[in-house]
Amino acid sequence: MTVLDEADTANSALPAGEPTDARGRVAELHAIRAEVLRGPSEKATEAQHAKGKLTARERIDLLLDAGSFQEVEQLRRHRATGFGLEAKKPYTDGVITGWGTVEGRTVFVYAHDFRIFGGALGEAHATKIHKIMDMAIAAGAPLVSLNDGAGARIQEGVSALAGYGGIFQRNTKASGVIPQISVMLGPCAGGAAYSPALTDFVFMVRETSQMFITGPDVVKAVTGEEITQNGLGGADVHAETSGVCHFAYDDEETCIAEVRYLLSMLPQNNRENPPRAESSDPADRRSEVLLDLVPADGNRPYDMTKVIEELVDDGDYLEVHERWARNIICALARLDGQVVGIVANQPQSLAGVLDIEASEKAARFVQMCDAFNIPIITLLDVPGFLPGVDQEHGGIIRHGAKLLYAYCNATVPRISLILRKAYGGAYIVMDSQSIGADLTYAWPTNEIAVMGAEGAANVIFRRQIASAEDPEAMRVRMVKEYKAELMHPYYAAERGLVDDVIDPAETREVLIKSLAMLHTKHADLPSRKHGNPPQ
Repeated sequence: MTVLDEADTANSALPAGEPTDARGRVAELHAIRAEVLRGPSEKATEAQHAKGKLTARERIDLLLDAGSFQEVEQLRRHRATGFGLEAKKPYTDGVITGWGTVEGRTVFVYAHDFRIFGGALGEAHATKIHKIMDMAIAAGAPLVSLNDGAGARIQEGVSALAGYGGIFQRNTKASGVIPQISVMLGPCAGGAAYSPALTDFVFMVRETSQMFITGPDVVKAVTGEEITQNGLGGADVHAETSGVCHFAYDDEETCIAEVRYLLSMLPQNNRENPPRAESSDPADRRSEVLLDLVPADGNRPYDMTKVIEELVDDGDYLEVHERWARNIICALARLDGQVVGIVANQPQSLAGVLDIEASEKAARFVQMCDAFNIPIITLLDVPGFLPGVDQEHGGIIRHGAKLLYAYCNATVPRISLILRKAYGGAYIVMDSQSIGADLTYAWPTNEIAVMGAEGAANVIFRRQIASAEDPEAMRVRMVKEYKAELMHPYYAAERGLVDDVIDPAETREVLIKSLAMLHTKHADLPSRKHGNPPQ
């Protein structure tokens, strides 16, 4: 429940006397605006800072270019009555809305002001958000929400709930049309949590932001489980366990700076390409270190992020969902200044297998890239799908199909590179040529097969191995024979399933030239209302 206290200011102070001319009216306007910008009270601001949190306006100042913010409906007030509301009518009604620029490009923003009604959403508050969302969609520019609210303003009853419905409807309408970024800077409970879940990216700050549908008190009453707010829905929980949060940081300043960085990698809308940047990293730079970085022995792990650092401009990339489903990497980076999305198996975690969470993570990332015209580069070193009863009963079939569907549905330029292992269904799912990759390359260390040589030999030559005088020696010989026949580095290339086998040191140059060729790619999907992806 939202508490109405002295922090929830009443009417703003006005100059004494009734103005009688234009100059007097302008002076009155400036006085009102000055009061609004100061906020409800010093005490409320101090309370916000004491929690380690910035005010809504301080956050907007960090997000947008200096002096670029243009506020909308600054003087809006609620018109609700009852429960003392009629005596508390602060300007802005607890949410600041408007637009500005980030690196010169237009961005729309709304920010809950926790100092007013605890940032709780009422009818007027919701209407302001609806308006700025509609403006963002119409203008074709990103929308950033700075969330710090106590949920629905229950003194206004069902009108507040209807306000959330309007936000959800607009989140869905904007999906795939403009980038939507939710920045969690305080509590977000109940139905309010569904809006961030509908957006493209969710940022959180440790200790000060939480998201959950039912809070710790309700959980304890229903299940008997005792847990803190952070333990239930803190940044680390959602970044590592639930996958709700894409990025988690220790403080608001770093968090908002990273939001600006992400925006620099995204287009304004689905009709534009991502912004290109000048690169001082030579397009034809050789990476001899790659020859030693990836072991030829398929059983030896290595860190795929080191490969990515070698390939992209200046080794700089932004990993999405870094701490969730670590067996697959999803990242935004640049190659010769062009933004690309990278999907890569991570042999350091679970040997890089695909499982339920990795499939979901990669599928959503591929869909985002496709929606916003970001070419996709897939780096394969995958031994297959993770076996196990839990995976099968958890629906690995339908979850794995999500990734397959996302790739098959993507019309942006798609390039795949097989570094080492590419086995079974996981090879097909990870953007193989057979599901529509525009170009497929492989290193000389590649092994493309239905399964590993050991497993294949045990199946194909089971009888010979069992009847041999020395079964182990026979098994070793059959494994070697299978590798020589079906798993040599040029087998797939000879059959047209790989466009070329390349020198690892030349990978960056090959990818950049391929992207340049595919820059004008145009592909249409069949006419339909929408697909029906696996759930």
